[in-house]
Amino acid sequence: MKQKFNDILKGKFLVDEESFKNWRMIIFLSLLALVMIASSHRADEKVHEIARLKTDVQELRSEYVAARLELRKLKMLSTVTNKVVSGGIVPSDAPPKKIKVKSNNKE
Repeated sequence: MKQKFNDILKGKFLVDEESFKNWRMIIFLSLLALVMIASSHRADEKVHEIARLKTDVQELRSEYVAARLELRKLKMLSTVTNKVVSGGIVPSDAPPKKIKVKSNNKE
């Protein structure tokens, strides 16, 4: 047992006659470790991308709400009245009347 442990520490398993099997396993494990590291980096990049997109969505949503509020203010009767009064148009004092048209055609 002690001899095998010493052989592993000295690296004899890499240079003896049956070392080809050992080298294949070492290369396989190294490639597997590289794939795992690359996968981990990609996952981290995706997490950062998602966080950035979430902040972008929040900014756009707040911009949308602000624009909608501004539009609502511009559509108010008082705002429209103030803008057209400067052009010489005044609002009517009489309420609007509904016009009904009766058709004689039966189609």
